[in-house]
Amino acid sequence: MCSAKKKEGYLAAIRELKAHGLAVQMLRQHAKQEIQVGYAPTGSMSYPASESPEDIEAARSHLFALPEDDRKWAWTVNFWSDPVIFGNYPEEVLKRFGKYLPKISAAEEALIGEPIDFYGQNIYNGNRVRQGAEGKPEIVERYEGFPRTAIGWPVTPECLYWGPKFLYERYKKPIYITENGLSCHDVVSLDGKVHDPNRIDFIQRYLECLRQAVAQGVDVRGYFHWSLMDNFEWHSGYSERFGLVYVDYRTGERIWKDSAYWYRDYIRS
Repeated sequence: MCSAKKKEGYLAAIRELKAHGLAVQMLRQHAKQEIQVGYAPTGSMSYPASESPEDIEAARSHLFALPEDDRKWAWTVNFWSDPVIFGNYPEEVLKRFGKYLPKISAAEEALIGEPIDFYGQNIYNGNRVRQGAEGKPEIVERYEGFPRTAIGWPVTPECLYWGPKFLYERYKKPIYITENGLSCHDVVSLDGKVHDPNRIDFIQRYLECLRQAVAQGVDVRGYFHWSLMDNFEWHSGYSERFGLVYVDYRTGERIWKDSAYWYRDYIRS
């Protein structure tokens, strides 16, 4: 990527962060009642290959490290979250991308770092990480036939334990899982129903890991399943079905999938 394009990308990022700060100010200024204001970026999660202290630290370090490939900077957790929570960029970001970042004044840093009440994160999957031979984090390659969703994303429920845990340790804000779910090859069966046992299995595995995080002290305030109904996905149009409710796009008919009934009973309990 040429320097001019890089500068444009980082300039857009800074403007987004400042827009976030302005939004926080406006919400607090104009709200008619006491409100909670949060922030919900998205990024790639990391979880340890084993319970060893070395692998756990490697996964933690990997989650908040910059990617080796500069083109993937936009998926870096600390690039988007450190300025909002701490009011400034980590030294690693400034050292690596400082020549592309626009100069930020103290007033702009304060604007970006407007205090928030909670921290949200969209979490779907993550990388399994171990301590490498040289003491650096390394991603463990997935085996052939590794479980994947219809869209091809890996099924890694562990990320809903380690992701919130690492994020809470670093940012010390109440956590909301603002998106989690999967796309399935959903069809209306001969009995007129939509049977999606893989979605039920997915949600149960992921929520069990989230429950373990809560049990160990992570302040999780809420979980939002993506999504209630099949819908137009921003990157896939109508080709992927993430919903608990099946939507016939030709007629608008809606059919509760098996997972919708299961999820209803699960959250009631």
